[in-house]
Formats: sequence, structure tokens, C-alpha cells
Amino acid sequence: MAKHRSKRYKKALEAAGNDGVHSLKEATELLGKLPEPKFNETVDLAFHMGVDPKKSDQMVRGTVPLPHGSGKVVRVLVFAKDGPSADAASEAGAEYVGFEEYITKCNSGWTDFDVAIATPEAMVEVRKLGKILGPRGLMPNPKTGTVTEDTAKAVQEFKAGRVEFKVDKTANIHVPVGKRNFKPEQIQENVKAVVAALQKAKPSAVRGTYIKSCALSATMSPAIRVDVKELITAA
Repeated sequence: MAKHRSKRYKKALEAAGNDGVHSLKEATELLGKLPEPKFNETVDLAFHMGVDPKKSDQMVRGTVPLPHGSGKVVRVLVFAKDGPSADAASEAGAEYVGFEEYITKCNSGWTDFDVAIATPEAMVEVRKLGKILGPRGLMPNPKTGTVTEDTAKAVQEFKAGRVEFKVDKTANIHVPVGKRNFKPEQIQENVKAVVAALQKAKPSAVRGTYIKSCALSATMSPAIRVDVKELITAA
């Protein structure tokens, strides 16, 4: 059955065209000219990577602080026992801070938060939540800075616009890089930061082309292909 597309989407598809790849500057400017819905869309950067996700030594994962933030209100849960780490997390603005009560809530299926941070001590129990938090991309991990004693710093960074990236089973990576009301220059700078972080996270086991393709899109818009070579040079 053919997928129904709205008139707005079809108009955006026509405006985006199908004329190959664009420079980052062209892509962000074109995105800004597409028809807008009645809400502030999230701008997403998608990559198809030249890695084999089935191999542990080719996993691509990390975090990157966006120069202009993501434009998203981030709800943070911090797993920490009563003490300095828990107090610091609360003072830094974490919405949820605690230990046993949140272990119990998550075990019951509660995942009403965007980022989970844990102290190393708390991870002894938090790692048992892998089946619940893992599939949702919410499991704390040292590689993403979400397992740390410095809970205040972690909370502040994620609140300010630090985003996580991780290659999925189909070798794709999706990263939010702003909102439709951002200026093209702001999105461009956020994109460059993400590409630089991806380059830094390149596994030594990867051979051949690392980033095969890239596209920029908004929540309700078609994807605009971005020139990978130009993007890497710009980053």
C-alpha cells in the first residue's frame, strides 16, 4: 500500500528537488526555505556509516556538545545514593535524582526522561536495567560521559546541549542538530561539531570509506543530501 504524503510534504519534496548533493551551506539554506508545519521541527543529521555494527571493534558511539545547543528541553535522571553526588545533581538542575526508588520505577517500565546518568557506585544495580534502558538508548555508559562521579558537570553539559550519537544495527547514525527556528549558521556550526566528533570516534578497525553518506532533514521534511567530502573538510 502506497504511503500517503500530505500536500505540505509533497510541496517540500518539490522544493528540495532531487538534484544530487549540496554543500552544508546550501543544505541549511534550502531547509530554511521549505514549507513549515505549525510546530518548531527538530533538525536531524543522518549518516550511513562504512562500519559493521555486528563487530564490537567497529562500534561508533560518543557525545558531543553542540555550540548552539539542540533546542530541546532535556529531562535528566541521575542514579545516585544520598550524598554529595546526589546533592550536586539536584543543584545542577536534574529533574530526577535518587537510587532505589528510580531503580524500582524503571523496572516497572518508567522511562519518562531523556538522559540517564549514574555514579560508578550506582551502576552495580543500574546495569541490571539493561533490558529496559538499553533498547531506548538510555543506558548510562562511561563512553558517553553518563557514568561519572561529577554528576553536576554531566547534568549541566546535557542540559546545555550535549547530544549522544550511536551507530544502529543498519550502520546509520541520527543526531539532532537544532530546531527549524535556528539560523542556518547555527545549524552549520552544530553540524560541523558533530562531524568532528564522529571523525574522532572512528574505530581503528574500520577500513575504506568511514562516512558513506549524509543527509539533513526536519521532522516533517524530506531529506536533503549533503556532500560528505565537503562536510569533512569544513569540520
